Amino acid sequence: MSSLPSSPRPPSGPPPRRRSLLASAAGVVLLAGCTDSSGGDTPDAASRAGDRARARAARDSTALAGRYDAVIAAHPALAERLRPLRAEVVRHAEAFGGGRTAASPSPSSPSSPSSPSSSGSAGAAGPDGAAADTVPAAEKEALALLVAAERKLAERRTAALADVPGELARLLASVAAAGAGHVYLLTEGDG
Repeated sequence: MSSLPSSPRPPSGPPPRRRSLLASAAGVVLLAGCTDSSGGDTPDAASRAGDRARARAARDSTALAGRYDAVIAAHPALAERLRPLRAEVVRHAEAFGGGRTAASPSPSSPSSPSSPSSSGSAGAAGPDGAAADTVPAAEKEALALLVAAERKLAERRTAALADVPGELARLLASVAAAGAGHVYLLTEGDG
């Protein structure tokens, strides 16, 4: 009386090779999700690099708000279109740790007498910190100046994503996407 050996049951789930691949992918996701500025071999260096990147992003956003101020002062007819974008740029500076006083006129006030001259030659600092060219006399060219500044800054922030800690990278990515949205809104209707 011998019993028949039971037939081997096929393993349930994905084949072994696929399981190991899935486990590896899950491990990578877990490791990526667990890294932040407080972990790693040199937390102080990562923290300092993040602080420098955050400070630069705040300065860049403040300078960009200044450029919006200059264009609004030189072309008051564009104020209604530009104020919401400028207000968002100011919020970006604040999110990076910049102060409210960094960008002069409030988003709700029309260009004030203390704003840059509206003679078509108002200047402002660009996102790179250097003095910007004067605001062009033609509205379309003034908008092109803002488009170029927004685009350059969005590209710089996107390029910096790999060099900053997780939370700051997410903030930079979000603000870079907003900058790309500003480019679209500033060029909407150009054809």
